[in-house]
Amino acid sequence: MRDFFLALMKTKIAIQGIKGSNHYQVALDYFGADIALEDCASFDALVHSLVDQRADYGVMAIENSIAGSIIPNYALMDKYQLSIVGEYYLSIHHHLMALPGQTLEEISEVHSHPMALLQCNQFFYDYPQIKLVESEDTAASALAIQRHGWKGIAAIAPKSSAELYGLEVLADDIQTIKNNATRFVVVTAQQNESSIEGANKASLRFVLDHKRGSLAAVLNALSDCSMNLTKIQSLPVIDVPWKYAFFVDITFEQTADFEKAKALLSIMAHEFKVLGAYKNARL
Repeated sequence: MRDFFLALMKTKIAIQGIKGSNHYQVALDYFGADIALEDCASFDALVHSLVDQRADYGVMAIENSIAGSIIPNYALMDKYQLSIVGEYYLSIHHHLMALPGQTLEEISEVHSHPMALLQCNQFFYDYPQIKLVESEDTAASALAIQRHGWKGIAAIAPKSSAELYGLEVLADDIQTIKNNATRFVVVTAQQNESSIEGANKASLRFVLDHKRGSLAAVLNALSDCSMNLTKIQSLPVIDVPWKYAFFVDITFEQTADFEKAKALLSIMAHEFKVLGAYKNARL
């Protein structure tokens, strides 16, 4: 009973995937080990765990250095009005693993998340007999192999998955591009109006009139306020054809400059909102 109440007191973190996944690793690195996990099969489920108050925070991948922006996650943050309270960059390492005692030549299928399969496709050019099968999660693929005792089937997952689920690594770092990183954001369904102490980065959302120079004017205003633009992403506004919302990440040195930029954009743009002000994880 004591353990039950202690678990209730822990910060609840929603992740896409299970223990051994990259989201799990980010949750540990960012919050520490003393957390309660809410495993979610999809990003939609992750968001609903926040909206339904089953989790305090969520860890959500938002862009990859190879594949670019994860557009559906921008749409989810927009639709459910999530706030960003932090970010984390994780170097991605993909490992091929299977039940112990097998060789790579004995593998006929490899299961993993579609993104992991895409990032490792060049490795399999030399193994045309292997069928690549999409699954919901990297670590979940490793767990499935353990649970079902599947021989001849391997998974692409972080090395911690092999340790957790008793698998043997057949090949290390099989990702095509070795310098591969994913940016994760830490989100909450609670509206976060105040900046995190020491914040020097912010994520903004705004909509502009569809006329020449409107975006350029906003970007010039940000530059005049000493804002450094690090990311810009557009997304269609639902039910308004050919109108777009812009998601912008900026870094800054002085809070006063950021406050000035907010004041200007609230005048220049429609539906202007600060999604979050937080610490730049790349410094």
